[in-house]
Amino acid sequence: MNTHYAWWLAIAFVVLGPVVGALLAGIDRRLTARMQSRQGPPILQPVYDVLKLFEKDTLVVTRLQTLYLWFFLFFMVISGFILFLGSDLLLSLFALTVSGIFLCLAAYSTNSPYSNIGSSRELMLMMAYEPMLILVPLGFYLTTDSFRVADIVAGSPWQVLQLSGILVGFLFVLTIKLRKSPFDLSTSHHGHQELVKGLTTDFSGSDLALVEIAHWYENVILLGWLYLFFAPWGPWLALPIAFALFFVEVLVDNTHARLTWSSTLKATWWVTLLAGVTNLMLLPLVV
Repeated sequence: MNTHYAWWLAIAFVVLGPVVGALLAGIDRRLTARMQSRQGPPILQPVYDVLKLFEKDTLVVTRLQTLYLWFFLFFMVISGFILFLGSDLLLSLFALTVSGIFLCLAAYSTNSPYSNIGSSRELMLMMAYEPMLILVPLGFYLTTDSFRVADIVAGSPWQVLQLSGILVGFLFVLTIKLRKSPFDLSTSHHGHQELVKGLTTDFSGSDLALVEIAHWYENVILLGWLYLFFAPWGPWLALPIAFALFFVEVLVDNTHARLTWSSTLKATWWVTLLAGVTNLMLLPLVV
């Protein structure tokens, strides 16, 4: 990947990431509504909602919650910047994990029972999906001998077949990362699930707007990770496939009821073991 092109791509992520993320969220809402035989909101409704949040008063329980939320957003941007710069994928994952921890700290700092339960569930979900996420960079390393995103993009066209088990496992935990049913235990983005919003119950005004913007960035990052599996095929083929798989999650969200935390943990670890770990063990035989 050309160095100047990589820098422009990383800067474009910082500037345009929320725009793309908001559009993804808007299309998500519209598709969800159509699946439920409703008209649905405008595609730009997430943008309107966040602009309204900036106009509302922000009720702050403790100053720490705002500080933690800024760190949540900051490390989310850093994770994406590293990814789109073509740098170390493992480092991008670490930044993404640190970002999630700061969101949990922000919820804990409010001392609300709803926020505390949501934060505890979020940490439990991190325990569920982090092992699978770690296997993704390891799988790419075994096929390309590098953790660098630029090397992965320039890898073998066969890597998606070599990493088919890891791809299945990643798609499974992607449902958790996107906060979709049946795994949206800590917070839900849709009213059909709950009125008390778990992790973000006590955030309001600009604080809640920061959370939404960070989630827009996160959606773009996850889409970027999904794109990496098909990147050697070229953007004209890889992007449509990534978008199609991304929106399959909307179908999953609307066709499954929420699982309990114990079922979520067991299911995710079994998928990680059977799909991800097995793929890694068999990878030396096909590389």
